[in-house]
Amino acid sequence: MKTVSIVIFVTGLYFPSAAQTRSHNLPELLKLSKGLKVKTVEEWERIRRPEIYELFSQYMYGHSPGKPDNMSFKVLSTDTSALHGKATRKQITVYFDTDTTYKMDILLYLPGDRTRPAPVFVGLNFFGNQTISDDAGILISQRWMRANDDFGIMDHRATEASRGVRASRWPVEKILERGYGLATIYCGDLDPDFDDGFRNGIHGLYEQSGQERNEHSWGTLSAWAWGLQRAMDYLETDNDVDRSKIAVMGHSRLGKAALWAGASDQRFALVISNDSGEGGAALTRNEKGESLAEITNTFPHWFCSTYKSYAGRVDELPFDQHMLLALIAPRPLYVASAAEDLWADPEGEFLSAYYAGPVYKLYDRKGLGVKKMPAIDQPVQKGSIGYHVRTGGHDVTVYDWEQWMNFADKQWRAGRE
Repeated sequence: MKTVSIVIFVTGLYFPSAAQTRSHNLPELLKLSKGLKVKTVEEWERIRRPEIYELFSQYMYGHSPGKPDNMSFKVLSTDTSALHGKATRKQITVYFDTDTTYKMDILLYLPGDRTRPAPVFVGLNFFGNQTISDDAGILISQRWMRANDDFGIMDHRATEASRGVRASRWPVEKILERGYGLATIYCGDLDPDFDDGFRNGIHGLYEQSGQERNEHSWGTLSAWAWGLQRAMDYLETDNDVDRSKIAVMGHSRLGKAALWAGASDQRFALVISNDSGEGGAALTRNEKGESLAEITNTFPHWFCSTYKSYAGRVDELPFDQHMLLALIAPRPLYVASAAEDLWADPEGEFLSAYYAGPVYKLYDRKGLGVKKMPAIDQPVQKGSIGYHVRTGGHDVTVYDWEQWMNFADKQWRAGRE
């Protein structure tokens, strides 16, 4: 009997239920490579989770190195009366090696009225820490800015004119008012977002040590995810930070990196993807919006070179993105979409979150908790997986942040208690 998909169009967006969509020939999440079914948390953690993680490392994101032996931290400045007394602002340089060429700068805001260590959201930014706020105390990045996001392309040194130009995506004061801290790093500190043969960025440190690249070597997304893990290394040492409540978040290509960071490092207590689309939260096999062929042709440096070989034959992939999301279990996960951002495939993002649910069930946790894609601006936060599709396009908005903080409040009982 032929299955018919029912689709309802509202403002250009479809609202399927998981039951109404085809199975997409998805690889079975809880079936071991030998064909046996995973039935316990112990089997998942000891056998199946490592299998899946290795598949993503081998065929998509590439194998990443661990924590550098010679890493060190230097607190450049601490201002306890930042933002008119509302915050403590710290700026920290993380040196990855004794060669100080390899480093990244963390901008950290903490609530000024905190009475205990603060939970913190950490995420990468596109064009330098000074772009997230007009705070005159933020150090301007000295990196050459050669990157792009949906607002435009930058190919020059950062100047005072860039201060606060992305503040709409980072509502710092609202985050602080809710009792949360915020840490951010310029993604170009880790790897510039262009195909340069991996000569620039953190890859160079490891190339110099004699580690030759191959078809399974890490790409730019993994370099960004690796940097988020190094930020966690610092945050664990800061007594003003609640190290048990650190959320990693990212938007668009940086959302892909946040998911891989969260899958790779279980110290992140909450993982948030915003409009991450193909190569991020969206099912590759859904094939709506950007395709595997398109993304690997335009951005080959994001992935290991093996991934491109699956262009035009996605059904042969031994994994799909619901399996990436499942690697985050049992920790809370939030996937956010935008109604007008069809390139990022909101349907595929929703379905991926839904199909990750069986692993949460192993832990006796509720996953997404709904089978049907919710209406626009009607967030789902009933279980350990949260989801919303909001009005608007490919962006980060105050609405998104409000939902993430609401979800974090529910998961952590945090905020201003």
